[in-house]
Amino acid sequence: MRYIIVALFLFSISASLYAQQQDSTKNGSLKEKLQVADSIASAQDTVKKEETRKERKERERAEKERDKYYYKGIKKDSARLEIEHVSRVAWKRSLMLPGWGQYTNKGLWWVKVPIIYGGLVTGYLVFDYWQWYYKKFLDELAYRVETNGQGDAGDPDLQFYQTQGLVTQKDYGRRNRDLTILITVGFWGLNAIEAYVDSMLKNRWNIGPDMTMKIGPTLMPSYGMAGNRVLGGYGVTPGIKLTMNIN
Repeated sequence: MRYIIVALFLFSISASLYAQQQDSTKNGSLKEKLQVADSIASAQDTVKKEETRKERKERERAEKERDKYYYKGIKKDSARLEIEHVSRVAWKRSLMLPGWGQYTNKGLWWVKVPIIYGGLVTGYLVFDYWQWYYKKFLDELAYRVETNGQGDAGDPDLQFYQTQGLVTQKDYGRRNRDLTILITVGFWGLNAIEAYVDSMLKNRWNIGPDMTMKIGPTLMPSYGMAGNRVLGGYGVTPGIKLTMNIN
């Protein structure tokens, strides 16, 4: 009986170990299958994302190409497309070389181009002045720092300036120099905007050669005390009338 009990005990232990081994093998196999499935799903997602990105780029390219020929769902005619092309050429040329777009638009380009380059040259001269002003006070400050404030001033023109005054004037010159740069860059951009607007107005709206303009005197109604004091109290005041006739 004792041997039977011992045999049953050993059999139960062996069965338990075998079951654990089977479970471990089964779990390992299941884990490997899950990993393989995850890698396959990840690869599929990557391919899908790449395809989606490619499709999105193609769609955006197609929409951009379509927008060139449509405006709010209405197809543009060849004249409208040519006008837009000419206007784009004008402002891009002016952005690359000031005055080039104005020359492309013709018209009064011989008046506009000197004004544009006059403004740019003026901007450069003003910048050069404020750069000199800024360096003048900066060099004097550097000299006083090196000499520890001993001895005469490095620049005789600035000998009556205290250190704080030098710092204030240096900052003033630098601020005006930087402001001059910003204004000059804005003037450059304004030249491109003018070329675009002039091209659009010239090509989209035809004023024609029959436009007439007349300037002459007129009488305008006036109310209150002022009307009673002008022209004997008739309630009118003299003025100038501008008449434009556009055909």
